[in-house]
Amino acid sequence: MSERTSNRIFDIVNVTFIALFVLFCLAPFIHVIAVSLSSTRAITSGEVTIFPIELNWKAYVQVFTDNAMIRSLIFTIILTVATTVLCMLFTVAAAYPLTKSKLKGRTMFMYLIIITMFFSGGIIPEYLLIRDLHMIDSVWSLILPGLVSPFNLIILISFFRSIPPSLEESAEIDGSSHIRTLLKIVLPLSMPVMATLALFYAVGRWNGFQDSLMYINNPDLYPLQLKLFQMVQNNMITELTNLEGAARTKLPPESLKAATVVFATVPILVVYPWLQKYFVSGVMLGAVKG
Repeated sequence: MSERTSNRIFDIVNVTFIALFVLFCLAPFIHVIAVSLSSTRAITSGEVTIFPIELNWKAYVQVFTDNAMIRSLIFTIILTVATTVLCMLFTVAAAYPLTKSKLKGRTMFMYLIIITMFFSGGIIPEYLLIRDLHMIDSVWSLILPGLVSPFNLIILISFFRSIPPSLEESAEIDGSSHIRTLLKIVLPLSMPVMATLALFYAVGRWNGFQDSLMYINNPDLYPLQLKLFQMVQNNMITELTNLEGAARTKLPPESLKAATVVFATVPILVVYPWLQKYFVSGVMLGAVKG
């Protein structure tokens, strides 16, 4: 068998495997979309697989006319943007100094950061701390505890170290301060990894519900994932979505659950195409240069 034929067979097998893997990943989401668009009879009889049966938009109409759900979506978007900006700000502020050999105690700081990746105080001490800081039912309880991810911080430190020192030395000779060097030289060269880490922070905050489950009692501060979690766990759609003036149609819980899952998932999926090229190159650079 020639080398060209072997390569072609390998490509076919590789593409087939990847296509099947993608299909397996997409199948649950496609099924959820199909359930959200199917009729009550088709859902209750278990006929829905990956295609909608007896197309029905009532679940989406009820979700989009639910004032509480729309308010939760807007709050989650604002929370995600604010968290991502603050997390990136503090991660950069911590990573850049830790790349400098002149920083006293740098090794100790690195050890302390790495230790937090393997050990934590636990949920109860964390809750007691948040309570004693009077942050229960506060948006800060959803932002401050995860302000800096040790994993993301180490990735950014590794990337900053890969930047040629001669660039910063040239800037220092020209009289540039550390902050100016960071803003004018280091950060522009770090856009791929910065976009990647921002995506990590944004997705983590968008999908997070455990912290809001523990710290938030005010319905006005419910993130979208917490409302979805409550609906799925309790199977009480009308009460837990707190419909405000929406049309109360007789819909099966599975239909509203599926529509809410799609409603909560699509916004963050829309972000991926815009950051895909930065995401791929950022992950590769952080891994290879680290």
